[in-house]
Amino acid sequence: MGHGHGHGHAGGDRRRLAVALAVTVAATVLGAIGAALTGSLALLADLGHLLTDAGALVAALIAAALAGRPASMERTYGLGRVEVLVAGLNALALVVVVVWVVAEGVGRLVEPAEVPGLPMLLIGALGLVGNVISLVVLAGGDRRNMNLRGAALHVLGDALGSVGVILAAVVLMTTGWPYADTVASLLIAALILPRAVTLLREVWHVLLEGAPRHIDVAEVKAALLAVPGVAGVHDLHVWAINDRRPAMSAHVVVTPAARTGCGEGSVLDHAGAMLRERFGVVHTTLQVEAHAHAHHEDHCG
Repeated sequence: MGHGHGHGHAGGDRRRLAVALAVTVAATVLGAIGAALTGSLALLADLGHLLTDAGALVAALIAAALAGRPASMERTYGLGRVEVLVAGLNALALVVVVVWVVAEGVGRLVEPAEVPGLPMLLIGALGLVGNVISLVVLAGGDRRNMNLRGAALHVLGDALGSVGVILAAVVLMTTGWPYADTVASLLIAALILPRAVTLLREVWHVLLEGAPRHIDVAEVKAALLAVPGVAGVHDLHVWAINDRRPAMSAHVVVTPAARTGCGEGSVLDHAGAMLRERFGVVHTTLQVEAHAHAHHEDHCG
């Protein structure tokens, strides 16, 4: 039942991502026109954010489409890592946008530019409406899908950027303070940078075969040792194919009286069921071996 439920959500989640992407592209075009007409650095900063988020939504759509493709003899894990690689490119793009906005903003603090407030206000408000629509659409999807939640976080960042543009426009219109646009752009950049760094760290961790953050490897080992018939565990590895597909392999040393075959009560089935239910690890490779065999292996202590 769980397997069918996941596939039932997949098509709907792809449609939600497609709708959010269409709204984001429309907001990007509007922001580009507004930035060109007004010269607003805040709109340019928000535009950069929109472009990277459009890329993130495209990556999410691609990942959702590729997730259903079967593995092959050349790619035995399938194409699950595509979304990880694209996420890394998106994060690098975010960092480039931040560096450019900060450099431009520092220059405008020395020589402030004149920016019309009313066009900024209108474009920022329309952008915010688009962000809210996208958030509502994405919020109706499968909340267990980290790909979908990541896309929603990007759109939320866009919404905050639009709020910054609106506030800058209001300050410009009411006080005429020439630095409002520049300050708003620097605040948007400060909002983007932590997300970009966090995303880069996550991509780096996955590509280096790091254990998923939500899985304590020491706890996994202790749980395996608690399985009846298990006398030892070594060569334990836990990694992630992508952010939703953890995997694990280990050598399990069993006692002479342990059931090493298949079926209810066997060490293999007991351990596999425990790993699925307790840690959510479905892809497991367990080598069951006798105590005498373990002493003939060159393995980690």
